[in-house]
Amino acid sequence: MRSTLCLAVLLAASAVQAQTPAPAVRTEKNISLALANQIAAEAVAACAANGYNVAATVVDRAGTVRAVQRADNAGPHTLASSERKAWTSASAKNATQAMMEGAQKNAGAANLVYLPGFLLLGGGVPVKSGNEVIGAVGVGGAPGGHLDEQCANAALDKVKGLLG
Repeated sequence: MRSTLCLAVLLAASAVQAQTPAPAVRTEKNISLALANQIAAEAVAACAANGYNVAATVVDRAGTVRAVQRADNAGPHTLASSERKAWTSASAKNATQAMMEGAQKNAGAANLVYLPGFLLLGGGVPVKSGNEVIGAVGVGGAPGGHLDEQCANAALDKVKGLLG
């Protein structure tokens, strides 16, 4: 009898909770312009230290460009690739290198290459504050996406104390 009563109370509480509407206004963390500029600069510097002329783009949580830097002698194509990598990473909340590898191994994920704007090449990395994605950085121009990703991760490592 007692367990039946407890179950009834739990079910009633669940029903009330399920009927409670979600808040009309949400609070979200997002990347600041200052932090976006710092990450872009750190990514370009990390690649330059290895002799790579790259572009780095940082986008906010919605994929909107916040900062761009292009190294001297970086090719013009590096701007578009860095922006697409950053947008893809922010959109999917995942590193583009991991997404590329997943698409190569999983026939269902292979269709991601046909989504407008997606670029499944290494070099796009989410920017996180705790577990929340607040943006992404994309790097393009090193001789391999894995090297672009190393520069992006080096930049994030430099600013990790600012990410909270």
